Amino acid sequence: MPLVQIEDLPDSARTWVFGSDRTLDEPSSVFLLQEVDRFLSEWHAHGAPLTVGRSWKDGRFLTVAVDQSTAGASGCSIDGLFRALKALEPKLGASLVTSGLVFYRDSKGAVQSVDRERFTALGAEGKIQADTLVFDPTVTTLGEWRARFELDAAHSWHAGLLRDKQPA
Repeated sequence: MPLVQIEDLPDSARTWVFGSDRTLDEPSSVFLLQEVDRFLSEWHAHGAPLTVGRSWKDGRFLTVAVDQSTAGASGCSIDGLFRALKALEPKLGASLVTSGLVFYRDSKGAVQSVDRERFTALGAEGKIQADTLVFDPTVTTLGEWRARFELDAAHSWHAGLLRDKQPA
């Protein structure tokens, strides 16, 4: 199947979110999407083409979703996606396959990323609060992504990071 619009995929589509450790400028974003589209248009699992869509938001977040009702992504095919993205990182000057980063919008609306310890410290300093918009790259279906990828910290797993370290 060809690459489709992510909006056309069902809520049950298996989803991966990759957060860049820095905001990509327009030329880097264009390059990334050209390479990702090339890979996704040829992405197969056990010889079967995958029905797949992608989204690029805020110069930071690449979301890839597969409609598992036609053919599901296998471990090997998923590894191939991660390898393809990892191979792009030196050309982009940014890491896409990261872990441990917490993404949020600062007071000016720009997306920031910090480690959990720094996020907690920013909460203790009052720079991140319950109404701060945060991103949840741990969503696993397109329905979850649509419903709760970006939401207030108070309504996400991030609330635990803020609660755990509040001053007494």
